[in-house]
Amino acid sequence: MKNIFFPFLFLNAYLAIAQSISPENQIEFVDFKTVNAEVSIYPESAKIDGDVNYSFEVLKSVDSFFVDAEDMSFKEVKVNGKEADFRLAKDKIWIQKKLSPSKENILQLKYSGSPKQTMYFINWDLGNTEEISKQVWTQGQGRYTSHWLPSFDDMREKTIFNLKINFKKDYQVIANGKLESETMLNDSIKQWSFSMQNPMSSYLVAVVAGNYKSKELQSAGGVPISLFYEPKDKNLVEPTYRYSKQIFDFLVDEIGVAFPWQNYKQIPVEDFLYGGMENTGTTIFSESMLTDSIGFKDRNYVNINAHELAHQWFGDLVTETEGKHHWLQEGFATYYALLAEKQIFGEDYYYWKLYETAEQLKKLSDRGEGEALLNPKASSLTFYQKGAWALHILREQLGDEAFKIGIKNYLELYSFKNVSTEDFLKVMENASGQELSQFKKDWLEQSAFKANAALNSLEKSAFIRKYLDVAAVREQSVGTKYNILNGALDFPVNDYVGQEAVMQLQGTTAQEALDLYKKAFETGNIFVRQAIASSMKEIPQPLKSEFEDLLNDDSYLTKEYALMTLWTNFPMDRAKYLSKTRNIQGFYDKNVRMLWLTLNLVTPEYDAGNSQANYAELSGYTHTKYPMEIRQNAFSYLFQIDAFSDQNLKDLMQGTQHYAYRFRDFCRQLLKELLTHEKYLEKFQQLSDSLPKTEQEYLQSQFSK
Repeated sequence: MKNIFFPFLFLNAYLAIAQSISPENQIEFVDFKTVNAEVSIYPESAKIDGDVNYSFEVLKSVDSFFVDAEDMSFKEVKVNGKEADFRLAKDKIWIQKKLSPSKENILQLKYSGSPKQTMYFINWDLGNTEEISKQVWTQGQGRYTSHWLPSFDDMREKTIFNLKINFKKDYQVIANGKLESETMLNDSIKQWSFSMQNPMSSYLVAVVAGNYKSKELQSAGGVPISLFYEPKDKNLVEPTYRYSKQIFDFLVDEIGVAFPWQNYKQIPVEDFLYGGMENTGTTIFSESMLTDSIGFKDRNYVNINAHELAHQWFGDLVTETEGKHHWLQEGFATYYALLAEKQIFGEDYYYWKLYETAEQLKKLSDRGEGEALLNPKASSLTFYQKGAWALHILREQLGDEAFKIGIKNYLELYSFKNVSTEDFLKVMENASGQELSQFKKDWLEQSAFKANAALNSLEKSAFIRKYLDVAAVREQSVGTKYNILNGALDFPVNDYVGQEAVMQLQGTTAQEALDLYKKAFETGNIFVRQAIASSMKEIPQPLKSEFEDLLNDDSYLTKEYALMTLWTNFPMDRAKYLSKTRNIQGFYDKNVRMLWLTLNLVTPEYDAGNSQANYAELSGYTHTKYPMEIRQNAFSYLFQIDAFSDQNLKDLMQGTQHYAYRFRDFCRQLLKELLTHEKYLEKFQQLSDSLPKTEQEYLQSQFSK
């Protein structure tokens, strides 16, 4: 009897082990070591083919295991050189193969797919002109790389990725790691081969293809740094990437651990979903961050530059085990980016940014909506800004030396591994000799923001103390607080204190206020003058000439505000203001140009002969060939002057299906508003049959509401 039942019991036990494999625990059974992938990208059809080889170790006996793969078809599946049975789920391929514990195994997958997300094909359906950027780029944030590369949604599964990308020869391909070779496969296709030395989570794998050149730098430690750009943007390279080497060298020194990857690349792409993404050694960021030297003063890439670079240690080298510990990535990157900005822009800037975020967190907390840092569903404000505040407070508590030793020990102990908050706190306790349970309770577990503790920390800054003294008199009359505001505008005026003084003059026409405005104009401080431009809606005649001079400031925000306010206040001088600003484009989203075109169209006495061309330009900016930031700006201005053409409405419908949710939501909200107007309801009904199916279905769903 024993001889009969023993094999049966053994088989049942074996199957019980195999059946226990799940997306949550496969890492306990199978450990993937290396991924060698060859991927062919066909941009015009938005399709891919791939051949991937995985080396892996079997830790416990299995009869099946999986790789995450979203909506793919597979031509060949082999394990250790032999065909293997497999089963497809929507987001996985299950390989049905009995394997005993063993160190060297190979899985080979040949696949094809049409990625619905994560890999984006930009403008390949449009013609070839210099103004159109044709790109392919990926965004695997969190767990989405499996939409184009069979990989691992579990960020605890860290592997070495070596990529070979086949693409059109006339473009540049960029990916993680060192570019080992470029090989022509035929007359039109080239292969770019990249190698990595250390493991990473799959969500950090990245590929970009486009018409790029690069500026090459080297860090103080010898790490190659490549700053990519499209040739049309060559004049924006210096201001966009300003301080890049300084940020890199500062973070290496401040963190105390060498840059953990072979090289570092930064690539701007069109219609990116976020500001930037810290793919390993390969940051992708939004083209909207591109700027010239004037725009740099108002909006620049410095913070995102530093934030994504800091992630190369906090997130890429050491990765959270689960969402509960997300602050270990975003809070750290936010904090170290702020330290880099402090080194560039000064201590006042550092404390001002802390003050701004403290105000936001306090308001959230006062509404009863505060969130604990260890809440896996917390908002970005919590993970990023409250996380940075927690580190600022922790550093003050431990002291600079113990804090920096602890950070260095933490990164070295958990390099290329996954961590929890408890892991981090234990290292910091060991480095400092301090017990951190109260810190954990106050800053990580408590949902309310510790506003009093934050204020005590902020008041260590003399600048913040001065700012708070000025802010404290907001409710007083100008006559009562004249001396305080006057002192705030004394040379050399502080950017933030001066702005606060100006904002307190808003809507006041008393002589004391006019005197203070004149003094504010005379400071020459670009940010104080910008505060005047943004806050003064009615321009007193005695200040007209000073306000007109704002159009000369090196600030696109100031120019935009000043043009609008002057045009409104002085109708007889509109031609003068429009002539002065005729050739100014502004930021990436053409903020000044769009305003100029709109004002031109509603100023019939000026440039009437070119009104048709000016409308064509403004209206044309909604076209799909333009980046979403430009399109959104154009839609907004056309709405203000009620001047949508049929093509604009078709462009708007395309936007309602855009992959970038912020732009998509904007378009859907605008559509909803337009459908409340009878004339546009009729126009959309007439256009419906000419729309693509998905847009037509969405429009029909809105008709029924």
